[in-house]
Amino acid sequence: MLIDIITAFPDLVKAPLEESIIRLARQAGAVTIRVHDLRDWTTDRHKTIDDTPYGGGAGMVYKVEPLDACLSDLLAEEENLKTRILLTSPRGPVFTQEQAVKLALIERVILICGHYKGVDQRILELHPIEEMSIGDYILSGGELAALVITDAITRMLPGAIGDINSAMSDSFSDDLLDCEYYTRPEEYKGLRVPDVLLSGNHEKIENWRQQRREEITQERRPELFKKYLKK
Repeated sequence: MLIDIITAFPDLVKAPLEESIIRLARQAGAVTIRVHDLRDWTTDRHKTIDDTPYGGGAGMVYKVEPLDACLSDLLAEEENLKTRILLTSPRGPVFTQEQAVKLALIERVILICGHYKGVDQRILELHPIEEMSIGDYILSGGELAALVITDAITRMLPGAIGDINSAMSDSFSDDLLDCEYYTRPEEYKGLRVPDVLLSGNHEKIENWRQQRREEITQERRPELFKKYLKK
């Protein structure tokens, strides 16, 4: 898989890509991730990527020309790959695990890190860009949001993690939160691991875990539990 990240702050993005599962996935060849400095597609000596909004008001807006030039070049490089273009934006639908799985099944994702007050609307008319949010709050920029999306996609790719069943049973994988887990020692400060987990009876263990997932989801995320019950 190929992931392209377009940003005005490439150094903010690069470091996390060299750590943990993303680093292992890149080394294993499961994913290629490229970071592009938007300023490389400017034409003025000040490398200007933003300007004040027409009509007045506070804040700055990403200019359409650098974004269009960057996207056009990237799309021309790999024009035969099935591609989705995402813009991190609080106006978009909230990113979910279901979307992460769908994105992991295509060949290429281009992520535009939103910034400032927003982007010139014309870029959304020139290219099939989907706005995407990671939650109902505002960050200083879209770089962290792009990294969240990148991580969620990458960990679903074959070869990214050692045990794909671990990823497939994570919270939100089937509209349920995950259950609690324990490891050694069996007892710590008077607190014991539940007996069922020490029983060696795998059927009972799976039934207990499923029951706890349902109970935790119903208690903490009732809207998710309702969605689960409808399946």
